Amino acid sequence: MIYSKIPLSQTVVTLCKTHNLKHIVISPGSRNAPLTIGFTHDEFFKCYSIVDERCAAFFALGIAQQLQEPVAVVCTSGSALLNYYPAVSEAYYSHIPLVVISADRPKHLIDIGDGQTIKQKNVYGEHVLYNANLKLDISEKTASFSENGKPILKNIENKLERFLGLQKDIQTYNESEIHDALTLSKLNLGPVHINCPFDEPLYETIEELSINPKPFKIQSREDKVDRFEIKSLLDVWQNAKRKMILVGVLQPNSIEAQWIQEIADDDSIIVLTETTSNLHHPDFFSGIDKLIAPLDDEDFKALQPDLLLTFGGLIVSKKIKAFLRTYNPLFHFHIGLAQANDTFFSLEKQIKLHPNTFFSVFLPLVTHHTKSTYKHYWLTVRQKRRKLQEAYLQTLPFSDFKVFNTILKQLPKQSQLQVGNSSAIRYTQLFQLPKNIDVFCNRGTSGIDGSTSTAIGASTVIEKRTTFITGDLSFFYDSNALWNNYIPNTFRIIVINNEGGGIFRILPGAKNTENFDRFFETKHHLSAKQLSDMYGFDYNSAKDEKELDAQLETFYQDTQRPKLLEIFTPSRVNDTVLLDFFNYIK
Repeated sequence: MIYSKIPLSQTVVTLCKTHNLKHIVISPGSRNAPLTIGFTHDEFFKCYSIVDERCAAFFALGIAQQLQEPVAVVCTSGSALLNYYPAVSEAYYSHIPLVVISADRPKHLIDIGDGQTIKQKNVYGEHVLYNANLKLDISEKTASFSENGKPILKNIENKLERFLGLQKDIQTYNESEIHDALTLSKLNLGPVHINCPFDEPLYETIEELSINPKPFKIQSREDKVDRFEIKSLLDVWQNAKRKMILVGVLQPNSIEAQWIQEIADDDSIIVLTETTSNLHHPDFFSGIDKLIAPLDDEDFKALQPDLLLTFGGLIVSKKIKAFLRTYNPLFHFHIGLAQANDTFFSLEKQIKLHPNTFFSVFLPLVTHHTKSTYKHYWLTVRQKRRKLQEAYLQTLPFSDFKVFNTILKQLPKQSQLQVGNSSAIRYTQLFQLPKNIDVFCNRGTSGIDGSTSTAIGASTVIEKRTTFITGDLSFFYDSNALWNNYIPNTFRIIVINNEGGGIFRILPGAKNTENFDRFFETKHHLSAKQLSDMYGFDYNSAKDEKELDAQLETFYQDTQRPKLLEIFTPSRVNDTVLLDFFNYIK
């Protein structure tokens, strides 16, 4: 086995292995050479090389998103780790275990004018769960020797003793910091930063480890049920005639079928699910905006819950946020291990349990279902909305709305859908997807950066084929994501190209002016064809309904290369079609 000669590098690599951290995404560089040597020469690790640091971090985030276990991203010193920041903040708010391992220069070489040197200590601030600022090893240069290896200082024995003692203290400190960081990332599902100062020479190797880390107990997450908390919610639950459950971002298959059915059988409960909740039942309410948008004050009061129960991650729908902030529930409980957000300014209590654990303890204690017309009334409203939506679709010209209806209906069964932010996820929310489609989107910070990289990273570690649907600005913004040697041939990208940031046409403000086109919508005439050719994607395009139907007939067939379908829609039509839809279903 080949190891870096530097003890700190050996320690980082060894403890990553001890913590079963297998996936390592490396951004090529020089200062991180000791880490690269260590990770790439050990067959335990699956190593990836991604040049663009921002893409590398989102690629790693995509892997961690799927595996729900820590994934490391490794970079050199200087601006490299700043390019990780967008993915770090996404991991923080999406509760994804991303481990940033950055190489750094020794302290005495910082702020003296050396290249690729910045102040790396705590550089991610409060957007990480833990900052492990490791200490530089004491090198042999610390002691003075003659050319023949003889000591030239009279007190060399004392100096060596002090040298060995200091190095032992440093080694103990570094081991503890690395262990704490990796443990927190795994247990609390979030990003951590491990900063590693290395002195030159960086490329020297040895064949035996020079360290022997002390054993650490590897902790695992355990749900601790507080019966008093459960009882406090049970009393409220059984007296509430209108109970609303709102589900945000959730991993597929998070809730057992028996608890889903028991919730669905209660007439006093309505369950509102986002596309990213991956939670399905015929009586649940997907397409929240379709339900909320046409309501008036009297309807809102009829929908207003006595009790709101939330679980899962962040919510896409702005309409449900506005509704619940105005028409507050009497009680709001959140279930989940991660820190709860008081999104609706009414949070009463957080119960820190995995939702499935909570329901497995809580629902057997419910002695009766409260008599209520709450669910049946809103199911009737939902059915009317769906019929009106189908009728509206028959009247539409070729537009974003019609395109999403078409492409979402033809997704392969038993597959994964990754969705870009902004318009793409909001259109997706308006349609019902089958339960065999797993849906993911970077909703932590809701930025357009990194969506393509995340989707590609996710596709590399799952057996299901992945389709990524994105808008044009998001796609071009993250085009370096395609500079990647790990993309499966089954990977599919659909780019909705309406020549700009179409969502800005939906928002309030002046439109159809030179100022708006340039600084808000960001009009362009770019195409994904040249990028597809450069990065080895099969490229197809469609500019009307007939061409789209023809392209989708063969789009998911097996090929020797991944595929990209670019759909051109008219920018001046899309906003009117969407806004008219909400008026139509009133």
